[in-house]
Parts: sequence; C-alpha cells; structure tokens
Amino acid sequence: MTPMKRPKDYIVFPLDLPNREAAIAVADLLKHSVGVFKIGLELFIQAGPEMIGVIREMGPARIFLDLKLHDIPATVERAMRRISALGVRFATVHCGENTTMLEAAVAGSRGKVAVLGVTVLTSVDAADIRRAGYQRALSENLDEMVLQRASDAKNAGCAGVVCSGREASLIKSELGPEFLAVTPGIRPQWGSGKGDDQRRVTTPAQAIAGGSDYLVVGRPIRDAADPRIAADKVAQEIGAALQNR
Repeated sequence: MTPMKRPKDYIVFPLDLPNREAAIAVADLLKHSVGVFKIGLELFIQAGPEMIGVIREMGPARIFLDLKLHDIPATVERAMRRISALGVRFATVHCGENTTMLEAAVAGSRGKVAVLGVTVLTSVDAADIRRAGYQRALSENLDEMVLQRASDAKNAGCAGVVCSGREASLIKSELGPEFLAVTPGIRPQWGSGKGDDQRRVTTPAQAIAGGSDYLVVGRPIRDAADPRIAADKVAQEIGAALQNR
C-alpha cells in the first residue's frame, strides 16, 4: 500500500550548489523537510553520478535527475538506459521537435524511472517564443504550446511533464489526473525574487490549486536565514491549499 503523500513530499529542492561538499551539507540539513532532491547539470557535472548514491543514503527523500536530455533518439535512449541504473525516481527530457525522442527516452527508462517531458522553461515567456520564430498562435498563447507538448509526452509514454503552475490545471483537465505536473518557478509571497530569472511564476498555494503534483522550490528555501524553517513554511502553505483543493 502506497503511503499517503504529506505536504513536505510535494517539495522538490534543487541542489544547485557549486560542489559536492556544499550539496551534502544542504541535503543533510533538509533531508527530513522535503520530499525530493533535484540534481541538475551543475552538480552532476561537478560531482558525477556517484553523487546520486550519496544523497540517496542520507535519508528518505527521492532523487530527481534533471539533465533535460535533448539529442537524437538513439543517444537519448542510451543515456536514459544509464540513468535507469542509478536509482533515481524522475528524469527529464526536452519535448523537442517530435515524439520519437520522447519515445526513445521512455524505452531507455525500462520502467525504472518516471520520465518527465520538459514543455516550456519557466524562464521563457511569449516574447522569447516569438523571437525564436514559432507561429504567432503559439507565441501569443503559451498554454496551447505547453498543452501540445504535454500531449505529445503522454502519447510517447512519459509519466508527466515539467510545466509552470499556470498551466498545471489545463494539463490535468485535458490529460487526466494521473499524468504528473511538476512545476518549477514556485515563489511564496514571503520569498525574495531578487536576481530571479524565472518569469512564469506561481505561489505554492496557486500551484497546488491548479493540480501540481510536485513543486520545485529553490531560492526561497536556500536563501532563507534558516532553510528548514522556510521549507516548513512552504509545507504549511501546501497543506492549507490541499485542504481546499
């Protein structure tokens, strides 16, 4: 029987730190305050795959390997096959230009990793999409673009997508409650946005109300005077929102 998901289990904390020692120190501090630790490009390149095992042994939090694979299908499949042996819960692949790469990622996962398709980065807005040369219909309606990519991801067999909290409710209503919505760009009203490169942001309560399954919360926790207290505040906000969902 799957244990009930607690408010803290919704929190994904990104270990976006410059070295192994700093990542271990923060993970040790937050290992009982968040549900998932996200290892991204910076830490993975600096500390290597063995970092995953180190974090896994520290506590109950799951691992989200966020490498955003984007290459020819054969390369993506082989890369995901290697990831499937690392014991991580989630791994990301860009939705890209067609579903073949997504299908290759799912095949490479061998059912051992929940593959998440990255729709549109939360640092990107409509103006960026327009400059990139996409059709006006998509640049003027990012929801439509995200939904189209999410639909491709589901059809390819992905477990869910990474999207902003603004699009989670649309994805849930169109693609079903079991299709995961993982939302970065989470900013509590009490959190600082100074120097922030995120544009399509939501509060924890807004994301939960929209149906988000996991919330990536970095700066508001990492930059707090006491990260554990900050994580607890986010969990409290999530808990209150869940009661109203």
